Amino acid sequence: MTDHGKLPSQTKTTAVADFLAQAEQLPTHSKPSTQGRLLFAIDATASRQPTWDMACQLQGQMFLETAELGKLAIQLCYYHGYRAFHTSPWFTETQSLLAEMLKVQCLGGQTQIGRVLQHGLALTQQGPLQALVFVGDCLEEPIDALAELAGQLKLKSVPLFIFQEGHDAHASQGFAQLARLSDGAHCQFDQNSAGQLQTLLTAVAVYAVGGFTALTKLRAKHPEVVALLERQLR
Repeated sequence: MTDHGKLPSQTKTTAVADFLAQAEQLPTHSKPSTQGRLLFAIDATASRQPTWDMACQLQGQMFLETAELGKLAIQLCYYHGYRAFHTSPWFTETQSLLAEMLKVQCLGGQTQIGRVLQHGLALTQQGPLQALVFVGDCLEEPIDALAELAGQLKLKSVPLFIFQEGHDAHASQGFAQLARLSDGAHCQFDQNSAGQLQTLLTAVAVYAVGGFTALTKLRAKHPEVVALLERQLR
């Protein structure tokens, strides 16, 4: 996808600190859970192959980091091609999720973020959903309809965590609005930021299983962001 405009790039450390600072503002009524359910949605259109490959390499850390907190269940959701939209079974261990992701071929097509949010809402009818993660680089749908869905996610206590690859200005503005409306967070990364994306995904997984308390303890494992994080919380 081509960029609509450029925004000043953030350093990797600052981006992670910004995300954690936003995450610390999540509603404290989100209670810790011994069984966390997380919807992991990824744009699988043609431009996304490098990031899809990166996500395949990083997804295991989400399970490892939450092992001491409780069980994490992840459902994979992606779209590509001409209106193709796919969801997986629930996975509770890394090898099954990885095997599912390795089957996917990225294909050209338009974004279907609205369907992702609608699917997240449908999952709440089956049981609690602690978080919805979306990884993508552009937004090609009317923002008003998406904003309505993001607001409904907030009412269901499902924060939307949007990890944006690159610095498309149009997408950044829309993603930030959707995250804010759902009481979630928005962060940008690039293809050279594998470690950054891993930290972000891990933080959401920890939140999904252990809630706000577990998320605040994560700072001890990432001392490189503590100073920046504390400055932003003042």
